[in-house]
Amino acid sequence: MTAARRPRAWRAATAAVLCAAVLAALGVWQLERRAWKHSLIAAVDARVHAAPVPAPGPTAWNGISAAQDAYRPIRIAGRFLHDRETLVQAVTERGGGYWVLTPLKTPDFTVLVNRGFVPPDRRDPATRPQTSDNRIVTTTGLLRVSEPGGGFLRTNDPAANRWYSRDVTAIAAARGLGSVAPYFIDADATPNPGGYPVGGLTVVRFTDNHLLYALTWFTLAGLALWAAARMIRRDDTPA
Repeated sequence: MTAARRPRAWRAATAAVLCAAVLAALGVWQLERRAWKHSLIAAVDARVHAAPVPAPGPTAWNGISAAQDAYRPIRIAGRFLHDRETLVQAVTERGGGYWVLTPLKTPDFTVLVNRGFVPPDRRDPATRPQTSDNRIVTTTGLLRVSEPGGGFLRTNDPAANRWYSRDVTAIAAARGLGSVAPYFIDADATPNPGGYPVGGLTVVRFTDNHLLYALTWFTLAGLALWAAARMIRRDDTPA
């Protein structure tokens, strides 16, 4: 190699080594994420199978977090405000349709309850009149954190009454609900009168591709080091 090309080759080799360091760091980060995800999965699995506890009231709302409370079984009693239900688009094991979110009013506060799934032909409350009673009911389900904004590439449109995510704050404002819990409840599979909505369809699943991502980053780091070694060897080869 000529003297003019040698500095250029060493600069390229140095850049390749730095790139390998960054890629390796990304691999380590993915391994750390994998350990965190496995810890989360174990915690949620233990939480889901615990006995239901009373739904958190206003004094506990500031301390609620997804890490500590998501998917915790809770129980609450109150009256459903059926005239203020909200339909949120959903795709479930039963196909496409809607989640039926109905406010449940207690003496102290109101909480949104995802009472379950209805297919498009049950969207109109008139097709499920058994759900219009005003008696006091006890609901058991999983605590879920709010889903602000909307769905993938689709934004909630309160003015048009189009909902793609269970955004507690936006739904409460659109329905004039006042003081509402900062979470909603996914109702369990206890059958509703008339069969709809269908509860108990919560999917508790977490993606866990971190090992694959880590191996990809480490492979790319190895290729960058291999490229750096080739450039150095070529530089050391007599002209």
